[in-house]
Amino acid sequence: MKYEATARTRVKRIPKRGAYDRETIHSVLDEALICQVGFLVAGQPYVIPTGYARVGDDLYIHGSSASRMLRSLADGISVCVTVTLLDGLVLARSAFHHSMNYRSVVILGRAELVTKADEKARALEAFSDHVIPGRWADVRLPTEIEMKATTVLRIPITEASAKIRTGDPVDDDADYAIDVWAGVLPLALSVDAPIGDAKLTPGIGVPAYVAEYTRTKE
Repeated sequence: MKYEATARTRVKRIPKRGAYDRETIHSVLDEALICQVGFLVAGQPYVIPTGYARVGDDLYIHGSSASRMLRSLADGISVCVTVTLLDGLVLARSAFHHSMNYRSVVILGRAELVTKADEKARALEAFSDHVIPGRWADVRLPTEIEMKATTVLRIPITEASAKIRTGDPVDDDADYAIDVWAGVLPLALSVDAPIGDAKLTPGIGVPAYVAEYTRTKE
């Protein structure tokens, strides 16, 4: 259940941190919210942040039909998608060995335009439920005009790798005798109390999927 480690995706810098199994790669994709999409148009590189959703071994991105990024990617140009979760600041005894604990994924491939109405609808539902599970069932669904104004692209996940750092700082042996605090400052995405819309109809309560919202996957 691994993606093949290719010459382009094999982790070369500290290779022991590399992972290619689907479970690890999918878990990072499913927890994060934003990906960075890198592509080249007429010799000019672009890196655009955008939302996404994973369905099986496919990554979906979407946006306005007028989006330059989506129009460019729909032509089948090469794309590099990255996702990163920051888990902690690693404070070493030396400035040189400071680091961060993180989980990241790199996906290489080409995007495909989604043209079938049923797949497009499933992708949009996946976008909604990736951000906040359960929301799609409550809201008004997109109209035909809204669907036509939205472009959805599929990026097959066939060439991908993860890179993960965990644990304490790694200092030079001589530096462990230095009298300075060292360790990890954990970081996590926090959720505050929901704030209702100023035009919210009185009496509408906060749904459980909002009140109990978290990005940490069990």
